[in-house]
Amino acid sequence: MQTPTLALLIVTAALAAAAAADDRYAKYDHVDVERMLRNQRFVNAAIKCLLEEGPCTPEIRDLKKMLPDALKSDCSKCSAKQKENVRKVVDFMMKQRAADWARLSRKYDPEGLHQKRIEAKLREQQQQQQQ
Repeated sequence: MQTPTLALLIVTAALAAAAAADDRYAKYDHVDVERMLRNQRFVNAAIKCLLEEGPCTPEIRDLKKMLPDALKSDCSKCSAKQKENVRKVVDFMMKQRAADWARLSRKYDPEGLHQKRIEAKLREQQQQQQQ
């Protein structure tokens, strides 16, 4: 099973980059991640940017700067909505874009340092929502 690192990548990109004054990524809580994931052109462009294989939008470029903190802190600056969006992206990427998921995971978490911790958090979120 691949790491959920890509979920953080795409969701954080989708939620945009600049942290709000309260040190959260809350500025983009209203983003419709499901709609973005249906837009293959957006997903392809985000992946190419993150792999340094194509141009970047300002939001995705900023994501690359924030990514280390998001991975290290389990997205501690993310809102509950954003964490739910992470779960949606994990499901999508693992089922629909497994090869891209693997490439991004190798690039951004080559030793799998964050994999187990992030997977456990995502499973916990899923269980809470099912209750």
